[in-house]
Amino acid sequence: MSDPTVPSLHDRLVDCALALIEAGDAEVSLRAVARAAQVSAMAPYRHFADKRALMAAVALRGFAMLEAEAKAADDAIEAADALTAQGLSYIAFARAHPALFRLMFADDAGMTLPHDQCRGAYALMAARVAHMSPDQAEAGALACWGLVHGLAKLALDGRLPPDPVAERAALELMARALVARS
Repeated sequence: MSDPTVPSLHDRLVDCALALIEAGDAEVSLRAVARAAQVSAMAPYRHFADKRALMAAVALRGFAMLEAEAKAADDAIEAADALTAQGLSYIAFARAHPALFRLMFADDAGMTLPHDQCRGAYALMAARVAHMSPDQAEAGALACWGLVHGLAKLALDGRLPPDPVAERAALELMARALVARS
């Protein structure tokens, strides 16, 4: 009987790949992941067809982490405050996990990600927007995501120095605009 506290080899490989990516190893190879997981060079191929499949699994782990952080931030009673907190957590996630964030949103046609598994944080934000502005739910969600993702991307590209006050003000402005339009 296997120990449920011991991660499966699949999960261990994803953990090791994520650790290598976050350590700055831009060219993670299956061989390097196998070495980090202390398994044979062929072991990853039992779980992943190729490097892209492994990177897709790492990206999915990132989306799950982002969703968990958004849920943790979504504890305010007021919808506008919760929406602002979600946005701040999104930007903080990008800053804390820059390589992972870039992988999650990489324009790599070969990396197939199940759409529904990538939308958890977006769905949480969209639900808050729909509550705040039911008549503008779709447009409001798109505007919020555009603002938050744009700020995160600017931060990663070194174009937006860390300024929590300005970031909060921008997100609060968006939230107030949604409330005013409803």
